[in-house]
Amino acid sequence: MASIFTRIVNGEIPCYKVAEDDRFLAFLDINPLVKGHTLVIPKQETDYIFDIQSEEYTALWAFAQRVAKAVGAAVPCKRVGIAVIGLEVPHAHIHLIPMERVSDMNFANPKISLPPAVMEETAAAIREKII
Repeated sequence: MASIFTRIVNGEIPCYKVAEDDRFLAFLDINPLVKGHTLVIPKQETDYIFDIQSEEYTALWAFAQRVAKAVGAAVPCKRVGIAVIGLEVPHAHIHLIPMERVSDMNFANPKISLPPAVMEETAAAIREKII
């Protein structure tokens, strides 16, 4: 069965898209730790990030870097943190999290809920900053 992220890639489930090319997709996390929390995924479903072929792995991180710079430019923060956990969805993904303090990266923190209009506004602001 396809992962929820593959279903997003296939257009079966909507998302707040911030960037996309032929191999990768970045979209806002619908259960964010903070405003602007973004997920970056390869479109080809691979469960474990270290199982991705070397060239694809390198390209994924280059794509994530572009997105992270846009997140940092669009969402006020001191840094954009990175996390790869990989237990919650069996599809490799990188979390990009705008941070004011280290505790913003604590996945044990309660998730926040933002109205759809704020999510779309945030996604649009990040899209505008993609280089």
